[in-house]
Amino acid sequence: MALSGTARNELKRLLGPRGVVDSPIGRLAYESDGLALIHQAPEIVLLPRNTAECAGAMSVLASEGVPVVGRGAGTGLSGGATPVEGGALIATARMRDVLELNVVDRYARVQAGVVNVDLTQMCAEHGLFYAPDPSSQQACTIGGNVGENSGGPHCFKYGATTRHVLGLVIVRADGSILDLSEPQYEPQGYDLIGTFVGSEGTLGIATEVTVRLTQKPAAIETLLAVFPSLDGACDATSDLIAARIEPSAIEILDKLTIEAVEASVFRAGYPKDAEAVLLVEAEGSEVEVASTVRDVTRIARARGAIEVRSARSDSERKKLWAGRKGAFGAMGRIAPDLYVADVCVPRTRLKELVRETTRIAKEKGLKLANVFHAGDGNLHPNISYDRRNPDEVERVLTAGREIMALCVAAGGSLTGEHGVGLEKRDEMCLVFNDDDLRAMTLVREAWDPERRLNPGKLLPIRGCREARGAHAPSVGHGR
Repeated sequence: MALSGTARNELKRLLGPRGVVDSPIGRLAYESDGLALIHQAPEIVLLPRNTAECAGAMSVLASEGVPVVGRGAGTGLSGGATPVEGGALIATARMRDVLELNVVDRYARVQAGVVNVDLTQMCAEHGLFYAPDPSSQQACTIGGNVGENSGGPHCFKYGATTRHVLGLVIVRADGSILDLSEPQYEPQGYDLIGTFVGSEGTLGIATEVTVRLTQKPAAIETLLAVFPSLDGACDATSDLIAARIEPSAIEILDKLTIEAVEASVFRAGYPKDAEAVLLVEAEGSEVEVASTVRDVTRIARARGAIEVRSARSDSERKKLWAGRKGAFGAMGRIAPDLYVADVCVPRTRLKELVRETTRIAKEKGLKLANVFHAGDGNLHPNISYDRRNPDEVERVLTAGREIMALCVAAGGSLTGEHGVGLEKRDEMCLVFNDDDLRAMTLVREAWDPERRLNPGKLLPIRGCREARGAHAPSVGHGR
């Protein structure tokens, strides 16, 4: 439904000249998130500066019956922030204020557009940090992290976003404001915050977020274990988990990823002749860190590591992590486009499933690189391709569906941190049956009866039997 002239004028009055983007060229910048394969220019882009402006804009859009898509920094990889035809996009990029920093009770109250890494830098002088650290943390925002329940390398120890959100201010579909901002360490009744985190913009738009801050550890040590095979790195990870050794992060990069990183501005000093490296970080007291380092070194060498070295300085440590977090960007050295799969698998089957995902890509003539949160079993098979080639695009999408079906059938899940969005919407039927999805729909409709918020995302728009027939084969009933 197109916006009326009256509504456009009212939105411009509410948000001011910097708060409305409606030119064709301006709107193109918002046509997709990181899943650039799917794109659609919005009818209008709105950039509120605070909760009141967002609520006012949402009220105008509700009166017009216009669908609304929320957006943080647009770094998502599942199409969650892809606009819908004829719809409005509300972006929180101008909402960048830190409203409260409580270093005694260790929490911060921020607007949704605050960049993830900026929050940690802001409280560093107090010996605190914000634990969830997506690879895109230099750009992604706290509000977007809330929408996707984002993870990151150090979520192996600290958990994903949902464990760190204490309060929210939410603008609902009709423009009303739901204030859940007071930190609730032991919430009573319905867990509305837990329900909202990870809802991918289908329940409302978070404008303010209260997050838990974490005390910096006394000691940190970063290890790089170099392997002559990817299998060895996977086996070492499984052994670490089985031995109940708990570093704060366990990451794997394979040879193709290493080559791409070392040829890019993210060059980290990874050995180019390695088939894989294991990047492990230990945190805690001096005694705890020393014990973890000994255990990791022992297990890595037992699985064939040809070298295990520690970062010799804080700058070297940061360089190793910059290489890991810049790996997706470095893939541009291989091909102009990248499909980043996001699936979780049992860590006892890590080696087997990494092998199988590689086989699927090779059978379809595709280049696949592995860089992933090994400690969580969160695989990221990255397929490099050129979207100007329709045949290659179809092979990429087919490979993605097969990888998802394979991992779910092995006891895994569809997503570890990137969300469902448009990319995995129909594949929800690999995990859930129609009754499961109807229950989820009831929750969604309790918040947004007209389903105007992020329509067509997250939940399938048709029955599971039909979706399964159109895509990957069924792997069983709802789990």
